Amino acid sequence: MEPVSLLVGAVLLAVGFAAGRWGRRQPTPPPQMTPLCGCGHALSQHDVETSTCYAELRRDTFDRRGRWAGHTWVPCTCRQYVGPRPIDEVFLPRLLPPTD
Repeated sequence: MEPVSLLVGAVLLAVGFAAGRWGRRQPTPPPQMTPLCGCGHALSQHDVETSTCYAELRRDTFDRRGRWAGHTWVPCTCRQYVGPRPIDEVFLPRLLPPTD
């Protein structure tokens, strides 16, 4: 092989290596995950004792002719929280408030 083509190949390799090292992007941290129930609400939106959801959903309403008439707020129909449980509830039941 001729030395000029070897030199050009070495220069291209060095430039590619340097560009890859200097142009490297820092990885972004993953977004904070909020545990959600199947209805899309968090554990804070569910009653602790009955596990029912007390959030409200915005629904479209229509008049008799089928035209859009606005929004109404209806209660969520979720009956039980089915999302991930906090680790302290798995190993130890809640102690407060005390029940007599």
